[in-house]
Amino acid sequence: MLISTTQDLPGREIVEILGVARGNSVRARHAGRDIMAALRNLVGGEIQEYAKLQAETREMATRRMIEFAEAMGADAVVGVRYTTSMISSGASEILAYGTAIKLR
Repeated sequence: MLISTTQDLPGREIVEILGVARGNSVRARHAGRDIMAALRNLVGGEIQEYAKLQAETREMATRRMIEFAEAMGADAVVGVRYTTSMISSGASEILAYGTAIKLR
């Protein structure tokens, strides 16, 4: 499965647009991570616990988008974008979406 943030793939011809492929993941903070994050917040710097949590969530959303596109019969997803939103004070969602296409 080819994934691209661009609208086309050089050297490849789009023969059919199948529609929007999307995948999301919602994750909540973890009490152990919150304690470490609070300590890091006192001294400054990157809060690695949250960075790792967001990276894991982004990867899950991407995998789900790919699975959605595969179920549609897509060869690729173009115009891929990510967005995030806060669900509650301790949980956030990452949404991955793009256009599922068939290639020649």
